[in-house]
Amino acid sequence: MFMHRPIVAACALLNLCFTASAGGELPELGREMTATEIAAVDVVVMPDGEGLPPGSGIASSGAIVYQQHCVSCHGVEGQNGTHDRLAGGQGTIGGPTPIKTIGSYWPYATTLFDYIRRAMPYQNPGTLTNDELYAATAYILFLNGIVDESDSIDAESLPNVKMPNRDNFIWKIDGAGAESRDPGSN
Repeated sequence: MFMHRPIVAACALLNLCFTASAGGELPELGREMTATEIAAVDVVVMPDGEGLPPGSGIASSGAIVYQQHCVSCHGVEGQNGTHDRLAGGQGTIGGPTPIKTIGSYWPYATTLFDYIRRAMPYQNPGTLTNDELYAATAYILFLNGIVDESDSIDAESLPNVKMPNRDNFIWKIDGAGAESRDPGSN
């Protein structure tokens, strides 16, 4: 019981110091973001491609981007890395041991671009150019056998990439229990 008194006293003293130093004012933590900073993170790419930026890339260029920024976490050819596996696993989703990768599970290629743009490279997200983003996306799609090495990926072509598992996603069940698929599906 008596051992807690020094902790309580220290907390009370710390609280008193913060209150006194603040002079009753709120602490000044951070600053307002500028319009440029907001624009850099206020990006949304929809499944139909709305929001994709200008630029383009091919898998052979993406292999270089991948080697520089991705291989240390995701492994050579998107497998056996310390983080999520990106390639392989086709045909396993309905089986007893599903392997969820970009090529076996994800419904839209645009989602891949959006994710890379927002969150990668892990240690420094938001640093890749649009061309590097398109190239990295193309390379990962190539590793999964979805596009050819020389296919150009851009805002026009990326929404048209048909992902292998796309038709297995059900997006909405109405009140009567009827299924409807996403409006972008073919």
